[in-house]
Amino acid sequence: MPPNAPERDDERGQILPFQRRGPTRPRVPPTEAPVEDVGKYARSEEPDNYRQRMINNGLAFAFCLVLVAIGVWLATTIAEMRRNQDCVLSGRRNCAQLNVPPANPTK
Repeated sequence: MPPNAPERDDERGQILPFQRRGPTRPRVPPTEAPVEDVGKYARSEEPDNYRQRMINNGLAFAFCLVLVAIGVWLATTIAEMRRNQDCVLSGRRNCAQLNVPPANPTK
């Protein structure tokens, strides 16, 4: 048997009694809530202006659409510039796209 092996009596372990320190207070449920009620912030005394709220929602939606449009335009512009740079740096000519009017315009 190894020297650190538990003896037969120690295999079950030992129960240690824990004692509370300091004065013990009986548990009493709190009579009032520890946090103020947030219900006072939920409703105001003046009535809701749904028309103004809808106008604000529409303006916010339009602003988001403008931001998305600017982002798409910026991404396509950066991608086009990258393609042009790759073309020029690879040594090719005529990398820029030219808009030429048709040779025989119809009147």
